[in-house]
Amino acid sequence: MREETDKAVNQQVISVWVRDPRIRKNDFWHAYIDYEICLHTTSVCFTKKISSVRRRYSEFVWLRQKLQANTLLLVQLPELPPKNPFFSLNNAQQITERMKGLQKFLEQTLQSPLLLSDSCLHLFLQSQLSISKMEACATGRTHYSVAQAVQRCGLRRFHSEEDLQKDLSMSCDSDSDSSECQDPELRIKDLAINKSKSTALLDLMGTRQEATLSSSCGST
Repeated sequence: MREETDKAVNQQVISVWVRDPRIRKNDFWHAYIDYEICLHTTSVCFTKKISSVRRRYSEFVWLRQKLQANTLLLVQLPELPPKNPFFSLNNAQQITERMKGLQKFLEQTLQSPLLLSDSCLHLFLQSQLSISKMEACATGRTHYSVAQAVQRCGLRRFHSEEDLQKDLSMSCDSDSDSSECQDPELRIKDLAINKSKSTALLDLMGTRQEATLSSSCGST
């Protein structure tokens, strides 16, 4: 019976992309890069079928540690791209390689039915909560549930001009201190890109090409 359930889960589509690296400044001297994680799925494991959030490398490290602890070593987790002491925000090749490594990590993680049942994974992929809030929510120490946290994460992609206008009239509902409302002009740009490439799954999520990799800030 367990084998039939696992087979049914594996037959469902779970597509994930890690892209659009952006430099974020903590202060004048410190900066880091976060990445957009786009998820498109038909899996019954996810209540939200399309989502888009932003995460930084240190949050990926936290996720892997939590998954490893929660599975009690029953699953061999994929590796993250290694921490590079010489990683530079000015090096586009290093950023691209890290981004590809993060996507590979998520793709392999999402192939495990056991890991798909982990609340931390769902909060990481489909909420804007910080690490401390994800830990609190996953252990039932918040006034909202995991499902509520996921539902509160607004989708920043649109399928029509009507959807765009509706969203522009609403405020952002993010829980993350580092998250921000997307500029309306950028949303309109996303909509135009979506229209021109509507036949592709990736375009269902939209595209943003605003990686500002010319910053002179130091490494993460």
